[in-house]
Amino acid sequence: MNALDGIRVLDCSRVLAGPWCTQTLADLGADVVKVERPRSPGHPGGDDTRGWGPPFLRGRDGQDTAEAAYYLGANRNKRSITCDLSVPDGQALIRELATKANVFVENYKVGDMARYGLDFPTLQQINPRLVYCSITGFGQTGPYKDRAGYDYAVQGMGGLMSITGERDDLPGGGPQKVGVAVADLFTGLYATVAIQAALRHAEHTGQGQHVDMALLDTQVAMLANLGANYLVRGREDGKVPGRAGNAHANIVPYQVFEVAPDASGHAQHIILAVGNDGQFARFCQVAGRPEIAADERFALNQNRVRHRTVLVPMLEAILKSRGKADWLTALEAAKVPCGPINDLAEVFADPHVRERQMVHTWQHPLADSIELVASPIKMSATPVRNDLPPPLLGQHTDEVLAEWIGADSQRLTQLRDAGAI
Repeated sequence: MNALDGIRVLDCSRVLAGPWCTQTLADLGADVVKVERPRSPGHPGGDDTRGWGPPFLRGRDGQDTAEAAYYLGANRNKRSITCDLSVPDGQALIRELATKANVFVENYKVGDMARYGLDFPTLQQINPRLVYCSITGFGQTGPYKDRAGYDYAVQGMGGLMSITGERDDLPGGGPQKVGVAVADLFTGLYATVAIQAALRHAEHTGQGQHVDMALLDTQVAMLANLGANYLVRGREDGKVPGRAGNAHANIVPYQVFEVAPDASGHAQHIILAVGNDGQFARFCQVAGRPEIAADERFALNQNRVRHRTVLVPMLEAILKSRGKADWLTALEAAKVPCGPINDLAEVFADPHVRERQMVHTWQHPLADSIELVASPIKMSATPVRNDLPPPLLGQHTDEVLAEWIGADSQRLTQLRDAGAI
C-alpha cells in the first residue's frame, strides 16, 4: 500500500516545476497521468525536456534514444497519454478525464487554460471536489502575471543571485545562479504540500479549490534567514544582505577552508560547519589551539560573527597545516560538523548514499535497465513506489482512457481520427 493510493492526478504540466510536483505525488502512490502533445509534422511531440540532451538514454542497440536524461529524472512512476489541447475534441477529452480525477496540475500561461475551456471555474462545475493546481512564473494575479517565468530569471528577480556567489571585492565575484533550477524544484515541492492539504480539505468538505503557485513567490520564501535578516533589521539599518561566497551570514566558522595539498600538490578543501559554541570549542581542541575558544572575541557565535575578519584568517592558516583526511577523521571523531566537497562520481560511490538506496534501477522499454536518482522519502508503513519507469510518449493512452472513462476501440479510433490523441 502507498500513501496516496486511489488518488488520480491529471498532469498537464511540462518541463520541471510541475513534473517535479507530480513525480512526488506519483512516488507516494497517486495514479499520475501525464498529458503530452501528440507527434505531428514538424513537432516531435511530448514534454520539451524529452529532447533536452545530450545526454540521452542509450538503447539496447547502443545508440541514443529520444529520451533525454533531463526528462527521465523528473517523470518516474507516471503514465503518459497524448492529447492535443488545441483541438475541440482534445479539450472535451480532458474535461471528461477531469471528472474522474482528484487533482489537475497545469503550468500554462495565465489565460491559456480558460481559452481551452480547462480553467478552474469550468472544471469545478463538472467536478466540485477537484483540486486544481496552477504553476506559473508569477502567479494568477499581479502586474507580472502575463509574463513567462523561467527559473534563471526568477533566481535573479527573487534575490537569490544577489546572495549567491563570491564577494564582489574578490576574484570571481559577482552574481551567480545555483547549479540546479532551485526555484522550479522548490515550487514543485511546495505545490506537492499544498495539493495534499487541499485533498485533505476536499475529503472533509467535498469542496475542491484552486492552488495558485508562483516561482517568484517561492523564491522570495526561500530567502529564509536572509529575508528575515533584512526585514527584521536590515531595512531599518540600511543594510542589504549580499554575496558571501562560501561563508554564512549568521554563523562563524561556517564555510569552505583550504587544507594542505595532496601528495600530488593539488589543492584540497573541506567544509567546516560549526553550528554552536560547544562545537567551536571542540574544533579548537582538535586544532591544538584551545586558547582561541577562550578568547572573549570568539567564545560566542555572535562575537565570532562580529569579529569574523580577525578570526577567519587565523583559521585559514591553522587548517592549511594538515591534510583533508587528517582533518575530517579528527573532526568527525570530535563531533564537529565537517565534510568533503564531492563531485557526482564521489556522491554516487559514497557508501552512505548507497546504503540509503538513493539510486534505483529500472527496467525500461528501450533499454535493459537504467539507473536514476530515487525519491528521498522513507516511510515505514507506506513506502514510495518504484514500479513505473519514466513513460514513453503516449505509452499508456489506450490503457488510461479505457480505465478512466471506459473508452473502447471504436472510441479510440474516433479520437485519433479527430486528431485529439
